[in-house]
Amino acid sequence: MSLQALLSNFALILFVLTVVTGIVWFLDVFWLARQRRARADAVLADYDARQAKMAGEGIRMDQAGRSAMVADILRQPVWIEYSGSFFPVIAVVFFLRSFLFEPFKIPSSSMVPTLQIGDLILVNKFTYGVRLPVVNKKIIDIGTPQRGDVMVFKYPKDTSLDYIKRVVGVPGDKITYRNKRLSINDKDVSYKQMPDYLDEESLSYSRQLAENLSGVEHKILNDERAPSYVINPDNFAGRERCSYDTEGFTCTVPAGHYFMMGDNRDNSLDSRYWGFVPDEYIVGRAFFVWMNLGNLKRIGSFQ
Repeated sequence: MSLQALLSNFALILFVLTVVTGIVWFLDVFWLARQRRARADAVLADYDARQAKMAGEGIRMDQAGRSAMVADILRQPVWIEYSGSFFPVIAVVFFLRSFLFEPFKIPSSSMVPTLQIGDLILVNKFTYGVRLPVVNKKIIDIGTPQRGDVMVFKYPKDTSLDYIKRVVGVPGDKITYRNKRLSINDKDVSYKQMPDYLDEESLSYSRQLAENLSGVEHKILNDERAPSYVINPDNFAGRERCSYDTEGFTCTVPAGHYFMMGDNRDNSLDSRYWGFVPDEYIVGRAFFVWMNLGNLKRIGSFQ
């Protein structure tokens, strides 16, 4: 199994480990330990009877072995001992990761300047509702994604992969992108010019703007050398709800779906290319950089 496949199935692996170690712990507490105790009591009763008989015959026996014998009988087998030790730890990790917070690492530059390659982020798993682990089925509806949220979700073309983008359109929205500017429901999104952004690795500059999505202001990048139109969009589900031309596109977001775009607008494969994200693919809302080994100044919250 490849590393990527292993990581993509980590939730399932953690679930199986929790169940297996939990079953072993439960059996030991409520059955196996009692069997060992009963066996020890029987051996002790036999031992004490023999001791009493020998004492009556005037023979004195060493009592030092009595405690060691009992300890040996009551000792847990190694596989039970390890299962019992790991179960609480695995169960806590499984609960935290499944229902509260999950860590992710940013692998690409599609969300620059908001998120950098190597950022280790936390994702809130309950902002958009409580979901059953592994099957990702929502059981408690708490909230829904809002425009401007940075969201982690299952990549629609390969659900073994997790993607992170910004929510641009919610169900029912008409999203128009013309000449690298957004409008939502025929209302232009506001922009402010910012100093050009320097990519320290490539030593190149990109145009930087502050974009305001429903009150959430964040920075985006535009590459003036890149075209405004979308090159070879996929034939994704709901493709008929989108129209593309040389200046950009217009899409109407279907019910139960979301339209996602990267902040590095001309270097992001997102909903413009592969379509809408269904609600059942949502993982959670990203909200905090907890570590970047190459730049400790990156630690903190973001929008």
